[in-house]
Formats: sequence, structure tokens, C-alpha cells
Amino acid sequence: MNNGKICVSVCAETADELISQIKHAEESADVIEIRFDCLKDVEEENLWTLIGKTSKSFKGKLLATYRPLEQGGKKNLSQTEREKFWKHARIFEVAALADLEQDFDIEIIYSFRGRMFERIIKSFHDFSKVPENLDNLCENLSKTADIIKIAVQTSDITDSIAIWKLLEKAKAENKKIIPIAMGESGKWTRILGLAHGAFMTYASLGSGNETAPGQISAKDLIEVYRAKELDENTNVYGILGSNTSVSMSPYIHNEAFKFHKLNSVFVPLQVHNLDEFIKRMVKPETREIELNFKGFSVTIPHKQAIIKHLDFIDETAKAIGAVNTVKIVDGKLYGYNTDAQGFIEPLLNSYGDLQRTKIAVIGAGGAARACVYALRQQGAKVTVFARDLEKSKSFAEEFAVDLQELPKTKNQRSKTDFSDFDILVNTTPLGMKGKGDGETPAAAEQLKGLHLVYDLVYIPFQTPLMTEADKSEIPKIGGLAMLIAQAVEQQKIWTGLAAPMKEMSRAALERLR
Repeated sequence: MNNGKICVSVCAETADELISQIKHAEESADVIEIRFDCLKDVEEENLWTLIGKTSKSFKGKLLATYRPLEQGGKKNLSQTEREKFWKHARIFEVAALADLEQDFDIEIIYSFRGRMFERIIKSFHDFSKVPENLDNLCENLSKTADIIKIAVQTSDITDSIAIWKLLEKAKAENKKIIPIAMGESGKWTRILGLAHGAFMTYASLGSGNETAPGQISAKDLIEVYRAKELDENTNVYGILGSNTSVSMSPYIHNEAFKFHKLNSVFVPLQVHNLDEFIKRMVKPETREIELNFKGFSVTIPHKQAIIKHLDFIDETAKAIGAVNTVKIVDGKLYGYNTDAQGFIEPLLNSYGDLQRTKIAVIGAGGAARACVYALRQQGAKVTVFARDLEKSKSFAEEFAVDLQELPKTKNQRSKTDFSDFDILVNTTPLGMKGKGDGETPAAAEQLKGLHLVYDLVYIPFQTPLMTEADKSEIPKIGGLAMLIAQAVEQQKIWTGLAAPMKEMSRAALERLR
């Protein structure tokens, strides 16, 4: 448990819409930030009356913000317009806190302090990069504020280190700070900030209501990440990938931690430069900050690149040539692969004995390696279909499987007839939300004669390939089954406890729906 606060930002164009959002935010917020710059008319008298009446039942505090466009606001506001807004007498009746940008006049701020604001937040935003002079900026802001807020855009996870160091410095100097690394690569700072002494973290009312890049919904912060329950001793796990925004892993693994009442959390860790991340944030001898990392789930494109950073790799991962699970013990990194077990378990449950079964595997990437390894272990006869035969030749030779070309067409669909096979497995991202919406590696007429279709894509829940299988009345397995099965194995590796598969599956299904 920590003493940090969750601030829910509300942004509405009309008074009625604003009041509705405030009432909604009251359910989860310690502080409600009213983004007055979103409103069409901030001088409407009815607005202030409505806010005053509505906020009487709220046990937390209201924060007033009137941000200009160039600093992340919704309006082009002159200095005169901003000063006029802050001099409005009614604002002191409804808001206990004020958020003022770093360029605002110091004397005006002092005059506010003498009136009715309990605390003033002085904020700085950079939506393009992480500035080099953060320490000086922090020092200057602290001269005229009770609380400092610094929010900067990150493009890779290590960009967040400078922001995190500000939090460590503020704690040492007994200053109140809200450090935010914006964007997907900095999302972890919003989740872990309260546990490490941040005064507050910002949240949205829900998906689609974000007021800043990387903002998480209040519901997810409280129920999925349990942000207010974390502390400096919390064991931190996370998913390493180049795009973690669509991952189901945080919902699945955090449900397991919650089930076992563990002081652990699983967070998205969007990493582009893996070498820099391991060096600056993980390895004991070189890391620059302490986050109590205990393990990682590894996804595209780091499953093979992570191997050189490991102190130990198990036989399955070694045979596959890819690692999807890392456990950290006393600073040492141990690598495993649970993809093979996660893939084969649902297949065996649905189909049965695979000995001498003819299986077509579409794709020759990292996911295909685990699948082909598991299928060969079961005695299946595997044919890999790939776009680039030359590039995939070594893959086929390594696993002793047949290799055929998958002709590339305009809509990414192959012309291959799969009727000679028993099972078709798609290991490519075709059909995945955001990567190939509506695309399928095969149409219904190409699937006739198959006994089963297995699509590793799990977003959306019903993929285009699965829809084509339905048209041909062919049984199917979706990628969610593999995702859950491999996650169960990861939980056993990390915690040594039996994973609550039912609860983990339910969490994923609720999110997908």
C-alpha cells in the first residue's frame, strides 16, 4: 500500500457532459482534474453552479487546469485569456488544486495562493522528446509550486530513466513530484510511480477518454495493476516487445498475482533497443535505476535477441532457438520457452494423437519455431509454407521439415490448396487487429478437406481465418488457447505456484469482449 493519489482527468465541451463525467470519475478518483480548456464556454454561470453542487458529494479534491494548445491543451489561449480565467472568483469555490504551466507569471501564482487554492501544481510538458535539462527545470518549477509535474514524450523505454531519476531525487529532497513518461514506452511510470513516492498519477475515465499519450483508465490502474496497493518491495514482471499496446499479458498475469495475493505486478515494457534496456535497467552491475524486476515475458522481436543476455537457458529454449520467458534470481537471468508447451497442449486436447499427422504451418518466424519443434516432438509430418524460401531454408533444415513457397498476392492471401493436410496452423500476424485487419492467409475453398484450423492470432477473438474455417465447417482453435496455456507455464516458473487457469482465461475473455 502507498499514499499516492489517482487523478482522473475529465474533458468535455459542455457543462452537462462535464457534470456527467465528474459523477463517473467520483467512483474511482482521489482527485478529479477538470480540463477547463476543453469547454466551449468557461464563463457560463450555470457551469460553476453545477460544478459546485456536484462536487459536494465528492470526498476527494478537484484540480483546475486551463492548458493552452501549445502545451497539450485543447484551445489556442493567449496569456491574457489565461489570466482572466484564473482571476474568475468562482474557480476558488470549486477547486482546491490548480495546475499552472511553467511559463505562468510568478506574482500571479502568489496571489492565487493567498486566496483559496490549497496547493499549486507547476507543470511542464514536452510532447516531442525528453529534454536534457530536466534537473534545472525541476529546480526552477519547485521555486513557485507546492507540487512539480513533469511530463515528457518517450519513444523507447530507456527514455523514461531520466524521468524516474527525478522521482528519486525529489524523494531525497522531500519534494512532491508527479513524473510522467508519456507514450506506450513510459506507461510503466504511471503504474509504478505511486509505489515509489510519486504524489499522484493521472488516469482516464475509460478507453477513448485519454487526455495524454499512454494514459491508462482508472479502472485498469485500480483493478488490473492495483497501483495503490504496490510498494517499493513489489516484484515487477513485464512483457518485452516492440508493441505492447495490444498485449493481453498484463490482464492475464495480474489476475494470477491477485488470485494468489502476491505483492507482484505485471506491466507493459515497450522496448525497441533491447541491449540498452538490459544494460541500463536490468543488469545489477550497470543498471541506473532500481525497479525490483523478477522476470519477463518476451515477444516479437526479442525472442532470439534476448538469448545473449542470459546466464542460463533451458534445453527446450535452446532447441527452439528462442526464449519467451525470463526469470531473474539474485541478478542472474534464466531463459525458458513456454510457447511450445502452450501451443501443443490445446492441439492435443482438441485433436488427439499427432503421430504421422500431416500439418501445414504458415510462416517461418519466431512463433513458427516453437510450433514446429512441438509438432516434431509429437511425431507429426510438418510442411512449412513461407514467402521467402531462401531466408527460410536454414529453418527447414534445422527442424527437418519440408518447405514450400507461399505465393504472395495483392491481398496477402496464398493460392495454395491445403486439402492434402490434416491440420493448418497460422503463425503469421495476418488478421491481427492493427496489423492486417480483415486479411486471412487462406480462404474457405482452400481449407476444404482439413480436419482442424489453428490460428495463433488472438486479437480479434474471431479471426478472419477462423471465419473462413466456419464457412467450410472445419473445427478451429484460436490463439487465446495458446496464450493462456503458455502463460500458465510462465506463472509456474516465476512463482512456483499452480496457476489459476480459469481466472486467467476469464480476464482475457472479458478484455477481448
